[in-house]
Amino acid sequence: MRESTRREGRMWPAHVLLALGGIITVFPLVWELLTSFKSFGESVRVPPTILPAHWDFSNYSKVFDGVPFGRQFLNTVVMALLRTAAQLLLCSMAAYAFARIRFPGRGAIFLGFLAVLMVPGQLFLLPQYQIMQSLGWLDSMQALVVPGMFSAFGTFLLRQFFMGLPEELEEAARLDGANPFTVFWRIALPLARPGLLALGILTFLWSWNDLMWPLIVNTDPAKMPLSAGLATLQGAHLTEYPVLMAGSLLATLPVIVVFVAMQRQFIQGIAFSGMKG
Repeated sequence: MRESTRREGRMWPAHVLLALGGIITVFPLVWELLTSFKSFGESVRVPPTILPAHWDFSNYSKVFDGVPFGRQFLNTVVMALLRTAAQLLLCSMAAYAFARIRFPGRGAIFLGFLAVLMVPGQLFLLPQYQIMQSLGWLDSMQALVVPGMFSAFGTFLLRQFFMGLPEELEEAARLDGANPFTVFWRIALPLARPGLLALGILTFLWSWNDLMWPLIVNTDPAKMPLSAGLATLQGAHLTEYPVLMAGSLLATLPVIVVFVAMQRQFIQGIAFSGMKG
């Protein structure tokens, strides 16, 4: 009992730091929530007020008046789901090939994949835009989805899982006459479920919050996702911050629900990938 009490006594500085970190992390979301109920005058007042003097719920209805929120929400869901499904399929196939299939130049090609991770994504914007323009895909769902269908990071993450799987299972399947695709689909892929869940959540969150690319390729508000649509609420000379915060909160809620519902699988997937060699 004494040893347990002493251990807990030594841990209190860590608990204080974690509590402070949690408060700092949650504070922007709380401030966003409170600002969404303020008037414009209160939102720009100096010094700032914490609680609204009068709770204004009309800011949420103004969001639907300012942008086609329902249409943009649907665009965001479709874009995020298609990107996530495509990355799970394509990245898992590429990762399995790099982890299990021997072919000439495998190491050099994989190093090329890793090199892509070190290049800032902004460098790809111009060539990707020119490709979309040449295909006639500007202001379309294809322009939002296709460039995000593959990920070098996702390939690297899943490769770590496949490298850690016992080879005896695959050898037994081959002895039973299974071809490489059957081994991948029936044996390796189900065992990589934690990695697939982690990659799926990461891809969904990244796609939901993607801003720069949708702003570049789509100028029609009806074709934009929420991230780009809400950005149009910012004026050149005046921004209705309470309305913007209300829209941002509405756009954030689905992501929070997804993460809360799947946080255990997400953490387990990331932790498990870190143990793979």
